[in-house]
Amino acid sequence: MANPRDELLTIPQVLDELPGVSKSTFYRWRQLKKGPRSIKLPNGTVRIRRSELNRWLAAREDAA
Repeated sequence: MANPRDELLTIPQVLDELPGVSKSTFYRWRQLKKGPRSIKLPNGTVRIRRSELNRWLAAREDAA
């Protein structure tokens, strides 16, 4: 279960932490289920938990 203080990041905030990754590339990763797990809110916006982004990045590091 997520930490209650686990920050919910917007796509632009996530992209700020992934230098060189374009918005279109990130959305393609999501479509292919290769990106970090995300949350789609009832208003249609997408958020990614800080812990999920960190977990996803760590997994990429191990695979490198």
